[in-house]
Amino acid sequence: MKVLLDTCVWGGAKAELLEAGHEVDWVGGWQTDPGDREILSIAAATDHVLVTLDKDFGELAVVHRQSHRGILRLVNLRAREQGPACVVILSDYESQLKRGAIVTVECQRVRIRLPDAR
Repeated sequence: MKVLLDTCVWGGAKAELLEAGHEVDWVGGWQTDPGDREILSIAAATDHVLVTLDKDFGELAVVHRQSHRGILRLVNLRAREQGPACVVILSDYESQLKRGAIVTVECQRVRIRLPDAR
């Protein structure tokens, strides 16, 4: 699966995702951070699921109806938990994410918001 890690996601998560066979890019490694709207646009244009800690992407997708290819939001996970959590969630919820779901992961809970029928 193609994954774009937002700058707020621990950079070490990239190695764990690569090891699990995912194609990964990390915004933290870019020259500049283009901002949330542009990051989501780039992820959509390049068919990447966006992984973030930031709830603003959900607002862009739901309220402003900005196009995306799936969003995985990590809530209150320590840096070293982020990579392993992503590997599990991307595997367990791959079909939902590929359909454009927003998956929110907390320590003991996973919430899935499927895309609205348009």
